[in-house]
Amino acid sequence: MMTGVLPLVGRRLVASVFILLIVSFLLFVVLHVLPVDPAAMSVPPNATLAEIEAKRVEMGLDRPLYVQYGIWLGQVAHGDFGTSIHFRRGVLGLVMATLPATIELALLSMIVATVLGLAGGLLLFHTRGTRTEKAIDFGSILLLSTPEFLWALFFILMFGVALPLLPFTGRLDPNMSLPAGTGFLLFDSLYAGRPDIFWSAVRHLIMPSLALGIAFSPTIMRVLRSSFLDVYQEDYIHLARLRGLSERRILLRHALKNAILPTLSLMGVQFGFLFGGTLLVEVIYSYPGLGNLMVDAVRNADLPIIQAVGLAYCVVVLMINTIVDSLYLVLNPKLRLR
Repeated sequence: MMTGVLPLVGRRLVASVFILLIVSFLLFVVLHVLPVDPAAMSVPPNATLAEIEAKRVEMGLDRPLYVQYGIWLGQVAHGDFGTSIHFRRGVLGLVMATLPATIELALLSMIVATVLGLAGGLLLFHTRGTRTEKAIDFGSILLLSTPEFLWALFFILMFGVALPLLPFTGRLDPNMSLPAGTGFLLFDSLYAGRPDIFWSAVRHLIMPSLALGIAFSPTIMRVLRSSFLDVYQEDYIHLARLRGLSERRILLRHALKNAILPTLSLMGVQFGFLFGGTLLVEVIYSYPGLGNLMVDAVRNADLPIIQAVGLAYCVVVLMINTIVDSLYLVLNPKLRLR
């Protein structure tokens, strides 16, 4: 099995490298044509024109744009993303400090979206032709029409203000501190033997992950239902009925493994959108992740951070899509023959 998958995955990884280079170039060019002078922002406010010009030469801003890009790309290849103009700290350290929080939120949100989407898709197909299907279908359209930031605000008003059951700011209670480790708070708290920190982190994640997960679940639900409708036209489903198998066994043991394939491909795309959607939700919940860092960088025209965060989003999405494509190849042997 793996001998057929590895070459295809290798080609996907090579394509990902080229995609990353194209994205990095576009990001670099777009940011450097903006009316912002990084050299002037990197020196004290009372700096003279000569000092600003000297800083511009030091940063290589006096060179052609393609030369600047080559210098920056070489620095990035060595792990040097520059220094933040606003925070006066290394950009890589800032990104690595906030990236685990966003990945943690995105993964939990994707779990919520997957559970709701798969359960809803199964229920939609199981109740086909009934009034229940129409009610669930109407509900899925309603969920699909409601963006994640409205769910975020609704949950704050309902469970944070009207019924103060859950916290809606930060990652932890104010009297707790982050345990040292990987930056993934749920893992670090369990590893450190701190269930109180783990529970606090879970409570802070419930509302933002539900806001994101609920917003992205209807698409999974509807695609799975459509996949089931296509699969049930296949001959092996009719043969299974002739063998006397129950409808439940046909649905879960035979139809699901084929209907899940296009849904799995969609989920990879959905995760990319969901990961990008964390930005607005993080701002609403004051969640200290990559999205909040990006907003601060845009507000302060901090170009090195904007470039690094943009690349971080691209890398994570490419990694997720590569993993999903690999899993798709493992589950669908026909594609390995191409």
